[in-house]
Amino acid sequence: MRKTHALIQVILALMEDPEGRHWGYELSKQAGVRSGVLYPMLRRMLEDGWVEDGWEDPAEIEDKRPPRRYYTLTGEGQVAVTAILRDAQRDERFRALVGRPAQ
Repeated sequence: MRKTHALIQVILALMEDPEGRHWGYELSKQAGVRSGVLYPMLRRMLEDGWVEDGWEDPAEIEDKRPPRRYYTLTGEGQVAVTAILRDAQRDERFRALVGRPAQ
């Protein structure tokens, strides 16, 4: 996957809770990425095996709304995004997002 600022922002948001469920709308807001950028990226991550998806259990929904789709990082995804973040620390284009590598 091509490294972009949007990708790094989404990865950083996913890695704030690497084991958790991430709802698309909340992930979009947390990462500061428009849905038109986020959802194609999540689709590619699904295809590459970096994330798995599922649907919220309708029995657990208290208000009258449809179930939400969630995304979780896979083990393979955690390895891949960790490597991308490590590379991004060395890339001048992404230093403002991820900082400098530890010495």
